[in-house]
Amino acid sequence: MNTSDGHTAFQPDWASGLATYLQALGLADAASLRIRPLAGGQSNPTFLLEDALGVRVLRKQPPGTLLPSAHAIDREYRVMDALANTAVPVPRMLHYCDDPQVIGTPFYLMSYARGRVFMDPALPGMAPAERTAIYTEIGRVLAALHSINPAEVGLGDFGRTGDYYARQVARWTRQYRDTATSSIPAMDALIDWLPQHLPADDGQVCLVHGDYRIDNLVFDTKETHAIAVLDWELSTLGHPLADLAYHCMCWRVPPRLWRGIGGLDFRALGIPDEETFVATYCTARNIDPPANWDFYLAYSFFRIAAILQGVYARAKAGNAASADALEMGARVAPLAELGWEAACRESARSS
Repeated sequence: MNTSDGHTAFQPDWASGLATYLQALGLADAASLRIRPLAGGQSNPTFLLEDALGVRVLRKQPPGTLLPSAHAIDREYRVMDALANTAVPVPRMLHYCDDPQVIGTPFYLMSYARGRVFMDPALPGMAPAERTAIYTEIGRVLAALHSINPAEVGLGDFGRTGDYYARQVARWTRQYRDTATSSIPAMDALIDWLPQHLPADDGQVCLVHGDYRIDNLVFDTKETHAIAVLDWELSTLGHPLADLAYHCMCWRVPPRLWRGIGGLDFRALGIPDEETFVATYCTARNIDPPANWDFYLAYSFFRIAAILQGVYARAKAGNAASADALEMGARVAPLAELGWEAACRESARSS
């Protein structure tokens, strides 16, 4: 995470109440506590807390009326707490508070992962070998996450099992329709197509992150290993290919649109191509690459378009957690169109 520039004097109206509350728990020094917003994240406002005791991170729900099941910071806290001491790096969880009287919404406190966050998946300024190592680590961590038995870390009840894609398509269809601000033909087409092309349930159930992309990982300041995976709000029990395809969208998205590497010279950059990344992940998990890969891409583009539509709708309502939330609206239709292109490829393959 990166601290926002120009906010050294920032103190929210709930700062005093938070300081008193945390000091009573031995988690802050009220006299020296300073709060700064952290850049990044479209959903839940995140802040850096600094005082005589050190540095921590606070993450809270946004204000205002929220969609059902959205901004589930209690789930974020629970999953990261459960993943402590596993092969998946996460910050140390310090405290969860569900009392909205303290700062206006529920929040949690965690350790600060001081490292590098890469917003651009093209990794500008790096040597090809370092880019290769970063992408290798991204795949390793994802395979490690999907290899964890949820029950063994206390997450056996973290979500429903069976019919994962049917439930997810229905969920994001509802949320998209609840927040739609204009007609997007590609979204309407995907809403019709996806339920008709759901893959058979193969019995794979694992913990899925739900928003697994390069800028939700923190890397060591000098080395290429990940020190934390962040933003677990959308995590649940689900199918591993949902996370894999979600991450692989970046190979299809052109850089001018949003956080993509589509059309770049991967060999020159040292970045594996999509097929190689998928094959390496599947080898690590001892599974075969799926023949219907384009279904998972179509679903992933539909889902991110629905998510960004919600971000845009919150921005219009004045409840956005990020300054660039209004820009998300312009990306919904192009991302949906990429999803529809994947759907058409899958229809052609399976016909």
